[in-house]
Amino acid sequence: MKIMITGAHGLLGQKLALAFGRETSAALLLTDLPPRSFFVHERFDYQQLDITRLADVKSLVSSFRPDVIINTAAMTNVDACEEDRRASWQLNVDGVKNLLIPARRIEGCRIVQLSSDYVFDGRHAPYDEQSRPMPVSYYGRSKLAAENALLSSHVPGAIVRTQVLYGTGFETRMNFVSWVLAQLEKGLPFRVVDDQRGNPTMADDLAFGILRMVEKDCRGVYHVAGPESIDRFSFARKIAEIFGFDPSLISPTTSNEIGQGANRPPDSSFITLKFTSECDVQMSDTARGLERLRQQYREGYSHTDLLSDSRFSSIK
Repeated sequence: MKIMITGAHGLLGQKLALAFGRETSAALLLTDLPPRSFFVHERFDYQQLDITRLADVKSLVSSFRPDVIINTAAMTNVDACEEDRRASWQLNVDGVKNLLIPARRIEGCRIVQLSSDYVFDGRHAPYDEQSRPMPVSYYGRSKLAAENALLSSHVPGAIVRTQVLYGTGFETRMNFVSWVLAQLEKGLPFRVVDDQRGNPTMADDLAFGILRMVEKDCRGVYHVAGPESIDRFSFARKIAEIFGFDPSLISPTTSNEIGQGANRPPDSSFITLKFTSECDVQMSDTARGLERLRQQYREGYSHTDLLSDSRFSSIK
């Protein structure tokens, strides 16, 4: 089997590369924007790719002829998507369409498209796969448009909706957990909203879940997230407790008080029964996921043992 992973330098992309590298014998092609990669182990091939450039996408996909394309490349900064809608649409929607064009010409090629809880308005939780999407932000609208592009393309594949993704990786952008830890390390009081609720999802679990979905040839829409629904303030306090910080540094606030640039769904909690029953994967609850993350921090990057010793070098 041939697997192509876009956005391979992101948190989920890294976890997917490691999961497929360890658990399968698949030929792996990793792609992202930098000209060179820190994935230099012989297990991986790497090619620079901007999925908004159709000619480049067609050339690479036609040459590699993947059995599965896992698309994690996206503009995920919700406020930035609201501010620069053109860039958001180009990457989150047109980029997906660019992958679909050459995929149609490869017999049996499947696409796994990452999507988000932000396709919902957050007023009718918990949501299952049959719930009606109603995004309240431009980011959510772009992810829903990407879903519809895949569903109407006749290219076989799966849409993986997830949320509140956290974990540790090499030079990854800050996620909610790493942001909370950075604030706690300063030792100063700070505020976290208590009117946004969802299912925290450990990136390692999500990657393994996607691997199982690929093995089982899952198709259609799936909600893949941690089993526990929790508001951000309570989640932040749990992070403090497990990592040995003072939870009293964290006080509650509201979305209106902090003035976020884009609307967020107040409660986008998922029902994940379809995924857990079909794929037989148990996702970590909040406490177990954070304990695993704390252990990973203690071990440094030893959990990425498929990378060579030069993995800590800067990407040039």
